[in-house]
Amino acid sequence: MNKQISSTQNPYIKQLIQLKDKSRERKKSGLFLIEGEREIMLALKGGYELETVLFNPEIISSEQLKNLTTKQLNTIEITTEVYQKLAYRDTTEGVLAVAKSKEHNLTELTFKTKNPLILVAEAPEKPGNIGALLRTADAARVDAVIIANPKTDLYNPNIIRSSVGCVFTNPIATGTTSEIIEFLKSKDINIYCAALQASVNYDTQDFTKPTAIVVGTEATGLCDEWLNNATQNIIIPMEGDIDSMNVSVAAGILIFEVKRQRRK
Repeated sequence: MNKQISSTQNPYIKQLIQLKDKSRERKKSGLFLIEGEREIMLALKGGYELETVLFNPEIISSEQLKNLTTKQLNTIEITTEVYQKLAYRDTTEGVLAVAKSKEHNLTELTFKTKNPLILVAEAPEKPGNIGALLRTADAARVDAVIIANPKTDLYNPNIIRSSVGCVFTNPIATGTTSEIIEFLKSKDINIYCAALQASVNYDTQDFTKPTAIVVGTEATGLCDEWLNNATQNIIIPMEGDIDSMNVSVAAGILIFEVKRQRRK
């Protein structure tokens, strides 16, 4: 028989609310919340360890719950009131999981191919942009996403939601700009920085060798350290009245040009 919790004042539920709301609690405990069936399935596919699954039987049936995973997991039945306190989304599926976070160390990043394609994002802040970058990376099946000087906790519920679970399936590492440049150079990976300064049109470059596409924020672009260490700075020609576009759109254009060249 499942354990049941019906009170929002339950100490365990209070702890989970803290996990949902506070990056500091997620970092301290090494745990985070996942909401939704598809996201939980992708987390399992990505090798995440689940500690507990919480479900509301009024929304999800025990049969659906069994379909979620064959593993023997600790399950807790919760009331609608408790579920609404923990759930982040309005459209709901009745199931949440408490998962153990990963370290995302740059030193542990390995590639399955000798000709990797890597997306590097410097200091992205908006969870929606990070989620969109991760979805683009998943669509192109890049070998890794590296986030330089991260400003936002990867297990922020908004990132999990906006990435549609791709935060779990992409190999992701984080580090400082200096560490990442050193890492890329040590692996003989060409560095192409999306920038306005000293740039050539992106489609003039040969991306068939090991490649890192580096993008910055729309507001500040990339720091000088990236621009000074680039194999080449590249630009997407603009024909309108503004000189920048959304970072995830720019990343998508550049990454799929790499993919196009490699299909030849």
